[in-house]
Amino acid sequence: MKYKIREIEEKDNKEIENVIRTCLIEFGANHEGTAWADPNLGRFSEIYNTDGNKYWVAIDGKEKIVGGVGIGKLEGIEDVCELQKMYCLPEARGTGIAHELIGKALDYAKKYYKRCYLETLENMIAAQKFYEKYGFERIYKPLVKTEHFACDVRYIKELK
Repeated sequence: MKYKIREIEEKDNKEIENVIRTCLIEFGANHEGTAWADPNLGRFSEIYNTDGNKYWVAIDGKEKIVGGVGIGKLEGIEDVCELQKMYCLPEARGTGIAHELIGKALDYAKKYYKRCYLETLENMIAAQKFYEKYGFERIYKPLVKTEHFACDVRYIKELK
């Protein structure tokens, strides 16, 4: 199946929230301290359409959103962004769309930031391998305190 990627629009907010919640349930992360409890989950089109912040959705041939990724400012550190809320539904995994999403996000991030940070969960093994493939290096202390206190794995990448 061929997918297309575009910037998020207001009409996408609920659908991408459902994608993220579906993935969080799959990995047992439907609780406080993860994106599950993020009050902005249904407001992406507002949050990410500001300078230095952007969110993209991946859409299948039937206009169904199957994944997404965001770049957001990391509060407190000027030249570091965060790779945020990168999720793909099971049917989109292994299709190459995640590679297109992260490529678009990192290309955008390079225009504004020197490094990219991310937080994930220990049981998301495939995601960790994926991030490492893109040059993210694991670090063992959070760069800043985020609302995702349950995320126990962190990565950083130099943007060049």
